[in-house]
Amino acid sequence: MGRLRHKLLRPLLARLLMEVTPMAHEQFKSCIDACVRCAEECAHCGEACLSEADVSMMAECIRLDRDCAHICWTAAAFMSRGSRFAADICRVCAEVCDACGDECAKHEQDHCQKCAEVCHACADECRRMADVAA
Repeated sequence: MGRLRHKLLRPLLARLLMEVTPMAHEQFKSCIDACVRCAEECAHCGEACLSEADVSMMAECIRLDRDCAHICWTAAAFMSRGSRFAADICRVCAEVCDACGDECAKHEQDHCQKCAEVCHACADECRRMADVAA
């Protein structure tokens, strides 16, 4: 279900990208791409965590996956339209991505390890973007 939802959101994000000036999209492309990749990975991880034998052990991971996916989609949208708040959102996004990545890294499941890697990469990209935009 999570993958389907994000499959439906991809065209919306693509449409948003087409409606803004090329400059905003080009200026933040690597960060937008990292945020979209992270949102998709977090959605996948959260869904996979729900299938684990001890779901209660994965509760914080699932919560952070959901928060991280949401803030990543939001950050991508703000950057895509060149919002003056994009740098602020990206600072928060970096914090959430780091928290999610740290939590996922505690679990040995492949989906969690992959999510941790993508989250930390996104956090780094968001910090770079926020520093450049400041």
